Amino acid sequence: MPTIKIEAGCDGCGTCVEQCPMEVLALNNGKAVVVKLDDCMACKLCETVCPCSLIRVEEGA
Repeated sequence: MPTIKIEAGCDGCGTCVEQCPMEVLALNNGKAVVVKLDDCMACKLCETVCPCSLIRVEEGA
């Protein structure tokens, strides 16, 4: 299972939430949060589209 790390500087723009094809992320209190990690397919689209480069997706073993 992948790991998704979202750094504290997230400004809640929502780009990652909008682009995730599996709806793994959501906005909560103005920040992106992981809500359905089990559905993540580690495509790293959220990492690619984050304008602040604050998301890291690491594939699990």
